[in-house]
Amino acid sequence: MPISQAISAHIPYLRRFSRALTGTQAGGDAYVLATLEAIVADPAEFSKCAEPKIALYRLFLKVWGTVPVNDHVDQASFTGDEAGAHRSLEAITLRPRIAFLLSSLEDFDTAEVAGALDCSTDEAAGLIDAAGKEIADQIRTDVLIIEDEPFIALDLQNLVEEQGHRVVNVARTHREAIDAVKRDRPGLILADIQLADGSSGLEAVNQILETFSVPVIFVTAYPERFLTGTPPEPAFLITKPFKTESLKAVISQALFFDRKSHRKDENEKNHSLV
Repeated sequence: MPISQAISAHIPYLRRFSRALTGTQAGGDAYVLATLEAIVADPAEFSKCAEPKIALYRLFLKVWGTVPVNDHVDQASFTGDEAGAHRSLEAITLRPRIAFLLSSLEDFDTAEVAGALDCSTDEAAGLIDAAGKEIADQIRTDVLIIEDEPFIALDLQNLVEEQGHRVVNVARTHREAIDAVKRDRPGLILADIQLADGSSGLEAVNQILETFSVPVIFVTAYPERFLTGTPPEPAFLITKPFKTESLKAVISQALFFDRKSHRKDENEKNHSLV
């Protein structure tokens, strides 16, 4: 397959990544152009990696680290995920910043992050974890946990506190969740769907979102009850039993990109569904 055909589908995503990494549209596009010129000049360098997407990002990062083309001043308006990244990226150490963007913005798994950064998977996992800790340092928040299983609630609380956040309440029922937000308005909600008294964590969250918008992560053994097209949207979904590192990454992603959840009708009114 010709190189141009192999990489064409990945170019728009590389431009998004480059823009988020450099902080400017013009600077980001300049690096992408320099990468494409490098491929034309030395196709063999690109062919060292069997996976075209990984090869493209790896070569981009090599070019970005060696060619000073990002001298543009561009005040272009960012929206959505890019706006969140632009606000906070400069506060994160360089290599963890790159690993985090590859993982959260480009949806690379740990092995793909390692391939793009030309490092081991253990090092890539460490960089992603380091980014999460740095993000927590700059975006500490209060967390409401809605979970009826005491041991799972304790695990969630320990994980959240390890990231530097504060758990303000642990609710076991719909009513406890509603009462909790009346006392303390959280900056993040971790919620189960099926609660102790047979009530619904989904309904509790939806009622909370009638009052204010907040990032929501559902941690549930019943994902099919969430994937129905009903509100709230958008939200994050982690399936039990959850992997600690996966949940840490999702917490960092939700807070860093400021992805607040809203009732569906509000989203439709404002045309802000993602």
